[in-house]
Amino acid sequence: MADTDTRADGWQRHLVDDEQGITRILRAAKRIAVLGIKAEPWQPAFFVPAYAASAGYEIIPVPVYYPDVTEMMGRPVYRSLAAIPGPIDLVDVFRRPHRIPDHVDDMLAAHPACVWFQLGIRNDEAAETLARAGIDVVQDHCLMSELERRGMGD
Repeated sequence: MADTDTRADGWQRHLVDDEQGITRILRAAKRIAVLGIKAEPWQPAFFVPAYAASAGYEIIPVPVYYPDVTEMMGRPVYRSLAAIPGPIDLVDVFRRPHRIPDHVDDMLAAHPACVWFQLGIRNDEAAETLARAGIDVVQDHCLMSELERRGMGD
């Protein structure tokens, strides 16, 4: 059986890496929680969410560092995904692959529609856990690049 045949069944359909699936996720999302957001403008964990904000997405900062910061990008900071009030459409993850398991329980508690691991970030075990919970997962894709390619943004 071909890979595309099995992906349509069960939890594996939540592992998204095709053009149509990524476009569907980006069009449906309105609120993006950014796990691991940074304060330095030259860091991808700052300028990627800034770009998404310019494209009209509501950005919800969830920094891992900066314990005394209460606001980033003009928005209140949350210390966990589960503490964010209301639904989360997408969690944009800026954490090293070996750190992702530290956040899986929080991701499951928040139950976003999608968890997006930025370019260069893959954790297949965490992706499977999230997909089995009915959460779409995109791995190893830059949110900003995908928005740019679709003409969504500046």
